[in-house]
Amino acid sequence: MEVTSNLSNEKSIRDYELVRKARENGDEQAYASLMSLYREQLYLMLLRMTNDPTEADDLTIEAFGKAFRSLNSYTPTHAFSTWLFTIASNNCIDFIRRKRMQTVSLESLYSNEEHKEYEIPVPSADDNPEERVIRRQRIDMLRDVVRQLKPNYRTLVEMRYYEEMSYEEIAKATNLGLSTVKVRLFRARDLLHNILANKQENI
Repeated sequence: MEVTSNLSNEKSIRDYELVRKARENGDEQAYASLMSLYREQLYLMLLRMTNDPTEADDLTIEAFGKAFRSLNSYTPTHAFSTWLFTIASNNCIDFIRRKRMQTVSLESLYSNEEHKEYEIPVPSADDNPEERVIRRQRIDMLRDVVRQLKPNYRTLVEMRYYEEMSYEEIAKATNLGLSTVKVRLFRARDLLHNILANKQENI
């Protein structure tokens, strides 16, 4: 029995065919199509959860990245959209939980077990000379890793992270579709992660 016979409607069959092309052939257009189909709905859901447009946009991109990296684990027992939205929702809940844990009122006084008040020490925002050297070395290492990417990925990474261009600005400058830009940046980040992991193993 073919897998598509388990799918209940044309939308599910269409999505599964795109998933299959993406994970079996690395079809860039299939990735872009999946993003185009669900980006707006995903963004609106995450906006309702965070009430912050910037966070919602970042979490949308992150959710697609996680889903695309996990495509091999997707099975058509559920619709792709259900699987994607579950990933996005769980990731957003984790983000909100981390954010709450990290939120500390720096002006508040806290009591210890003996009920004596004390202030939480806040480290200086200024780097000491050693930290500046370490940061500089990390930046140089990352730039060296970026240079190892193929030109079509390297250019987008440089535009996004060195020149701090928006996805829309990159799409306009490169004459690429917005979804294509995002898909290539997903892939570039994965490639960078793999290169860095190999560097660590060889150190």
